[in-house]
Amino acid sequence: MAAFTGTSSVMFLSSSSQQIKAPIRISSLKAVSLSTQRAKFPSLRMRSVPRFKVSCAAKPETVEKVCEIVRKQLALPAESTLSGDSKFSALGADSLDTVEIVMGLEEAFGISVEEESAQSIATVQDAADLIEKILETK
Repeated sequence: MAAFTGTSSVMFLSSSSQQIKAPIRISSLKAVSLSTQRAKFPSLRMRSVPRFKVSCAAKPETVEKVCEIVRKQLALPAESTLSGDSKFSALGADSLDTVEIVMGLEEAFGISVEEESAQSIATVQDAADLIEKILETK
């Protein structure tokens, strides 16, 4: 018996007696155990599969508008640099500031943000992505 652990891989099983090659795709591989009833163990070959990250990045103009609203709500200087990666907490925002930012976004974009969704916003990009998602469903 053999055991393997990892993240994501493709395993090819082949047996010299049967000449069978069958790729098996395994996603989020935690553990695999294999055993054989025969005297010879089939050969195994594993290779990593590149992971793809699906991201629904908001439009640049949405991110810029969110930056303007955050800058205004937090009274940041006009020359302060904000990007999608800017965290509200790093900009000095507390929970009340974050609520005010969400209210400003709702007003500016004509949307309504659910409380559960509002709690998941930590960065400018999070806010812009959520706005795009809400606007798509309108």
